[in-house]
Amino acid sequence: MRYLFENWDKIRKDLNNKFIALFFDYDGTLTPIVETPDKAILPSETKKLLKRLINNPKCKIAIISGRALSDLKRLVGIEGVIYTGNHGLEIEGPKIKFESPVSLRYKRILQNIKDDLNAKLSAIKGTFIEDKGLSLSIHYRLVDRNQIPQVKTIFHGATIVYTVRDKIKIKPGKKVFEIRPSVEWDKGKVVLWLLARWKFSLGDKDILPIYLGDDVTDEDAFKALKKKGLTIFVGEQTNSEAQYYLKTTEEVTEFLRLISDLKRK
Repeated sequence: MRYLFENWDKIRKDLNNKFIALFFDYDGTLTPIVETPDKAILPSETKKLLKRLINNPKCKIAIISGRALSDLKRLVGIEGVIYTGNHGLEIEGPKIKFESPVSLRYKRILQNIKDDLNAKLSAIKGTFIEDKGLSLSIHYRLVDRNQIPQVKTIFHGATIVYTVRDKIKIKPGKKVFEIRPSVEWDKGKVVLWLLARWKFSLGDKDILPIYLGDDVTDEDAFKALKKKGLTIFVGEQTNSEAQYYLKTTEEVTEFLRLISDLKRK
């Protein structure tokens, strides 16, 4: 990966005459990683720049998150953005509203796992189960380091029967386990689907997709946009499929400012 700001002159030329489709993860990308999900508040400057960009006729914006759709909409609160919750299982925005159908059996499985984990993890301080309707997130960021192996053992014990039978999918993230329906759908497929819709509606416009993310789940999008657009990892350098990296969420805000200024000219 290359540091984006060291390559800005080249990137600016690529952006100059193109319609920009901006895709963002939320936690760790637009907002810093925090102790609990409810504390991840969108910075006012970032929100102002997103509003400016969504009102620019040369830009489209989608936020693609593992959060529940209703939670994501509440936290961002900007009209015109396409909101994608539960890693693409819920989508809502201008002229689009979608929720992936799931069976009653799947919902019962989620409830069984949630009840099992609530009982077995209650003695471990710092665990938190986030019920997002179509999925579950088991957070352990606040757990004592020495107890993390125990959390993982309990989690795998509660889910192994369902994963072996392909009733659920497990996706690890930053100090979190995600339990989702067993469907072939991820952030990469969502990005390509939204991009195809935009290309159809915009006709002959030359669209450049840009994806920014910080988590393991964003790697699917980085791979999907390889040689198709601009991919940016947010955080300390790591083994990522992204082309470029930014060090912090504050640098993401600065990147948005640069794009905003470029597209206003």
